[in-house]
Amino acid sequence: MLVVDDEREVADAYALRLRGFCAVETAYSGQDALSVIDGSEVDIVLLDRHMPDMSGDEVLAELDDREYYGRVIMVTAVDPDFDVLELPFDEYLCKPVEREDLQTVVDQQRRVLAFDTLGEYFSVESKRAVIEAQTSDERRQNHDGYADLVDRSKQLHERATRLLGDKNVLEQFHRIGRERSDRSATNR
Repeated sequence: MLVVDDEREVADAYALRLRGFCAVETAYSGQDALSVIDGSEVDIVLLDRHMPDMSGDEVLAELDDREYYGRVIMVTAVDPDFDVLELPFDEYLCKPVEREDLQTVVDQQRRVLAFDTLGEYFSVESKRAVIEAQTSDERRQNHDGYADLVDRSKQLHERATRLLGDKNVLEQFHRIGRERSDRSATNR
C-alpha cells in the first residue's frame, strides 16, 4: 500500500492508522509516488487529489496510461463534483477519514483486487494447463508465447496468494482434469 500526500503529517498519520493492518509506504509528491510504483509492486494507492506540482488527477492519468494494475483510493478535502466521472479511481473519501473507515475501505479494495487477480490467474492457468495436457514438452519449450504465459501465471499466483492469504483456493483449481479422455476423443 502506498500513501501519497504532499502534507507529510497527513501522509504519516494515514500510514500510522494502517500500521499493523497492512504494509505501508509513503510518498510526499506525485512524482515520488510514480517512482515508488515503478520500483515495486503496489497493490493499493491512497492518493490525495490536491497536490502542488503534480495533482492527484495527473497521477491518476499517468497510472492509467501506464496500465497500473492495482486499486486507487482518493482521500481528499476536495469536494467531488461531476468531474470525478472521468477519473479512473476505485474509491473516493472526503477528509477527515476515521481509522476504521480507512481500514475498511483498504480491505474492500484489497479483496476486489484479489478477486480480479484470481480471475485472471484462473484464465491464464487454464490456458497453461490445457496446453501442457495436449502438447509435447519440446513444442512448449520452443514457443515464446507459452513461456510468457507461464511467467504471467507465476506472477498472478504470487500476487493472488499474497492478497488472499489462502493458497487453498488456488490449489483447488489444479484438481480439474483438462486432458482429453479416450472417450471424448472418439466422440469427436
